[in-house]
Order: sequence, then C-alpha cells, then structure tokens
Amino acid sequence: MVEWFVVGGSIRDLLLGRPLKDVDFSFRGGTGEFLQLFPHARNTGRDMPIWLAGGIEYTALEEDWEDDFARRDLTVNACALDAGGRLHAHPLFRADLRSRTLRLASHRSLEDDPLRLFRAARFCAAMPGFSIDPASLAAMRRFAASHRAEIAALPRERVGRELMRALGSPRPSLFLQALREADCLEPWFAEFASAGDIPAGPLPWHDDSVLEHTSDVMDRCAGSPLAVWMALCHDVGKVMTSPGELPHHYGHEKTGVDMARAFGERLGLPARWIRAGAVGTLCHMKGGVYGRLRAGTRRDMLLQLEAAGIMHDFWILASADSGLDWEPAAQRDLQAIKGVRLPREWQGLGAESGRRLRELQCEALSRLPKPAAEARPWKVPGKE
Repeated sequence: MVEWFVVGGSIRDLLLGRPLKDVDFSFRGGTGEFLQLFPHARNTGRDMPIWLAGGIEYTALEEDWEDDFARRDLTVNACALDAGGRLHAHPLFRADLRSRTLRLASHRSLEDDPLRLFRAARFCAAMPGFSIDPASLAAMRRFAASHRAEIAALPRERVGRELMRALGSPRPSLFLQALREADCLEPWFAEFASAGDIPAGPLPWHDDSVLEHTSDVMDRCAGSPLAVWMALCHDVGKVMTSPGELPHHYGHEKTGVDMARAFGERLGLPARWIRAGAVGTLCHMKGGVYGRLRAGTRRDMLLQLEAAGIMHDFWILASADSGLDWEPAAQRDLQAIKGVRLPREWQGLGAESGRRLRELQCEALSRLPKPAAEARPWKVPGKE
C-alpha cells in the first residue's frame, strides 16, 4: 500500500506563515506500487529518484525517518506531513525553525551533493532573518577548500538555477554574502572573490567596497530578477582595475561587458539574460546621467535597450545605482523616436536611409523639453 506525504519547504512555510509556492509530494510503499498507480511516470531525478506524473513531482521516502531526514539538505527542509496530519521531522527541525537557523541536515550533506553549498546560500536570500549556523558555515568552508574539483564539476545549469532562484528572492544579495562568508565564491563566482577588498569608487560617490555596493544595488532591485542579475554584473569590471588607478575605475563599464557575458555563459543562463547582463553593464553609467546625454547618445542607447528587451528592467538598475529615476523621461523619448517616419524620397537608399532616419530621430528628441528625473532615496532592506 502506498502512503502519501507532503514534504519539505511547503510545510516549513506553512508553519512560518509564509505564502505557499510549490507543494512537494513523497510516497512510501515501493516504486513498483507507485508505478502501478502512475504507469506513465518518468524518473527525472539526478541524485535521487524524482518521478513526474501528471505534472506533479513525487520522491520516494526511506523506510527509516532518521535516514531519510539525514539525506536532506537543511534541517528546516527535513519534514513530512502524512495523510493523518501527523508531522515527522528532523530532530532539530522545530528548534531551528524557531531560532531561524539554517543547518546542514547531517555531516554527509555536502558529500551527498556539493550543490548544497549554493542551496544554503540561496535560502539565506529567500528567508531573510535566517542565518547559517557557525558549525555548518565551518563545514562549508572545509568542504570548499578540500573538494574544489567536485564543486567545479557540478553541471552549470544546476548552479545557474540556484542563482536565478536567489535573484528572485527578497534579499538577493545575501546569496553572494553567504558564499563569501563560506569561502565558496570560487570557481563559479570567482569575479567577486576579491570584490570585498576593492573600493567601489572615490568619495563622495562611494564609501564602500565593490561587493558592498553591488549588494546594495541588488537588494534595491529586488522584485525584478532580471534587474537584480544586471545589478550583480554592472560593476564587475571594477575588479580588474589596476591598483595604481584606485579608487577610480576608468572605463570599467566597457571592461565588464565581456566579463558579464562570460559569467552568464558559465552558469548556463538564458540567452536573453546573458545579453541583458552585457548591455546593462555597458550602459549603466549613461543611465545614471541620462539627462546630460546628447540626443544622439540617448537615441542609440534607447534603441539598444529596446532591442535587448530590457527597457524597463534596465531603468530599475539605473535608478538603484544612481538614486535617480529616469524611466519616465526615457519612455517618453523612446515613443518620440518610434514616431519618426522616413520620407518616401529617403527610403531604399541603404546606409544613407539609416543615417537620415537617425538624424530625424535625434531632431525629434532635441525638440522635446530637457529630460528630468525624480530623486529616488533608496533604503536598502535590512539596513538602517
């Protein structure tokens, strides 16, 4: 007879009073009996069987609760609710839930799946107020130092998936901060390994490190995962600045373009996201001073953002970085550009037609009132 259970994060969130997202199901009673009920189920698991049937995922539970919960990633995820409403959980589940502690479920958690380094960091971002307990943090450091090959060999899509989930979290920067505390930034996030020791820029514009500034901008963009991704990338070029030029970072936006692109490719992110990271990095400095740009520069940048499909998300980034909201002015300018029509006598002339159209579009922008922005005093979540 098959027994059914609701397991993991949905129970945790229910007890914490958090909105439920995904509900995970498990069963006991043998895979054979399960397949008799769901003969068309497919095993989609990598490290453990995960059966997909009717659009719902099911995992098989161990017969021994202690063994099953020891296989899980974190104690706060090691729980199951049976059909009678009885809660079965890791011995530390309740205590860690009360104390807002993220603890590895067992001493072998990381050996069973090195991806759990990034899952622990992702849960820091997803559940602000929870922190990794010191013993687990020390275990992550030891594992990262002694198992570099296993960490580097993780499928890029799995690491990228954890990052993308973190980018959609309430405090996305905590993912980066947790990896830094655990010395787990290399090799997947190696660009940021030294970012905490590099000044973000000269006074009075910056009084923090590249890592701190990046973290603040990420959190200001929370709610728009694509903007958070661009925030993560936007100053990555600063880590390549020659020590003799510090605290200035001349041309870092251009230096960062290829770095942002390589970063996204390494993590197997979607092509649109890779393009957004590169374009956002290249344009973010102009975005902060949009009202001071010439008409031609504004025209070219707006069409570049439009072609990349990041018009709205980019202005979230630019506002989070500069404290000025230029999006209404930029949207106004874009509509003016799109409203320009090339006279018939100038059509069909190849490059000359393009040059003439650009002139007319720039003239249209020049006739508009000077762009204005609203000041956006940001308060970084979790900071005074």
